[in-house]
Amino acid sequence: MKLNYKRTLLVGMAFFLISAFWQAYDAIIPLILTNHFGLPQTVSGAVMSIDNVLAVFLLPIFGAISDRVSTRFGKRTPFILFGSLIAMVSFICLTLIDNYQLSLLAANGIPTLSQGAMTEEAFAEMVQKMTVELTVSNPLPFIGFIATLLVVLLAMATFRSPAVALMPDVTVKPLRSKANAIINLTGTAGGILVLVLGMVFATSKNPYMQYTGYVAAVVSIMLAGLVIFLLSVKEKQWAKEMEDESLRLGLEEAPVADNSEKRRLSKGEMTSLLLILASVALWYIGYNSITSKYSVYATNVLKFDFNFTLIIAQAAAIVSYIPVGIIASKLGRRKTILAGILILATAFFIGNFITSSTPEGIMLPVFILAGIGWATINVNSFPMVVELARGGDVGKYTGYYYTASMSAQIVAPILSGLLYDLFTMRYVFFAFGTVFVALSFVTMFFVKHGDSKLLEKKDLLEQLDVD
Repeated sequence: MKLNYKRTLLVGMAFFLISAFWQAYDAIIPLILTNHFGLPQTVSGAVMSIDNVLAVFLLPIFGAISDRVSTRFGKRTPFILFGSLIAMVSFICLTLIDNYQLSLLAANGIPTLSQGAMTEEAFAEMVQKMTVELTVSNPLPFIGFIATLLVVLLAMATFRSPAVALMPDVTVKPLRSKANAIINLTGTAGGILVLVLGMVFATSKNPYMQYTGYVAAVVSIMLAGLVIFLLSVKEKQWAKEMEDESLRLGLEEAPVADNSEKRRLSKGEMTSLLLILASVALWYIGYNSITSKYSVYATNVLKFDFNFTLIIAQAAAIVSYIPVGIIASKLGRRKTILAGILILATAFFIGNFITSSTPEGIMLPVFILAGIGWATINVNSFPMVVELARGGDVGKYTGYYYTASMSAQIVAPILSGLLYDLFTMRYVFFAFGTVFVALSFVTMFFVKHGDSKLLEKKDLLEQLDVD
């Protein structure tokens, strides 16, 4: 029993385009809301949580629907195709509306960064006040922006669960941590490409820049990932091969005609599932509070290019994914996740002491630690949830996972944004993330189920999955 790395990499192209989208979305949307429409951090945080509100309701629904869909292309592929195409087109339209808002700002004499407008804090506050007044006096661009944003987010919600459920559809249970490492590796590659584009387009330099060219480049990357996926992935065939392999190895029960006959979770398994989902919610509150506003914090507080530090964190995650998957197969997913929580909480704690004058040589190891910690958690948490799934319920359990993570991401930007407005970002930003990540250690500590059945391997070459 060996993981097919090429097949897993191709399946991961769906996650590649998802990660590319969210990297761009999280980078520019907070900047647009804050700098172009003048929204305070609390309101901006509420807007940034809309995707999570929709996801709580829609991801479980579309995950469960895709479980029951049957086409000649498979269960998940139709959702991935149509959802991603609509998201790409509407994302570009979003920037066109923003360009109109920028033209109004220019007509009203809003200074640009190149004129030195943002160097003085008092002057920056005055500019924001002027921007808010313009948005209030002419709300149509903002209304159009939010309406188009909803279309983008609805399109993404239709295919996220089906795309993620595809990995366990084609991978036997003991290999899912390794497979999830490859999937995350592929997704991280998409995120890094977008971060590089951010540096090329200088998205952190000019608060009044037009993002159409940048988003068009991002959409091109997404489209390339989609084409590779459609031409390479044979979902129906690969899923059937996985089912046969699972039955042969005794890892899965034979499918039954009546879903009511499926074995239900035991009390212990249900408790573990709830504890895993609680842990997912807690570490996502901590992590998302950082990622959803990091572009604003780095630009306005630390005064440096957020793209580079994120690339460092992403690169550390890439290096970690496969080793973490191998470690989890040795030590178990739960122990590996607990180690990852400690690493991530430590990185966030150190982040409290980073200022605009912190030397780069001290700052970069912190982001490396954060990347390693998040990779360690992320590779193993989703496989723990779908490990408890029965037969054709993978999409439904994928929905459970995203209900927990997205519910957390509703809370994170709003609660953290409120605290930022009350106490300033400088003193709350990393502290908030540290506390919630640390709390997830407590809930994960009591989990008893979700580790895969370990199958003995004969020699070192087999242990490393090398032919």
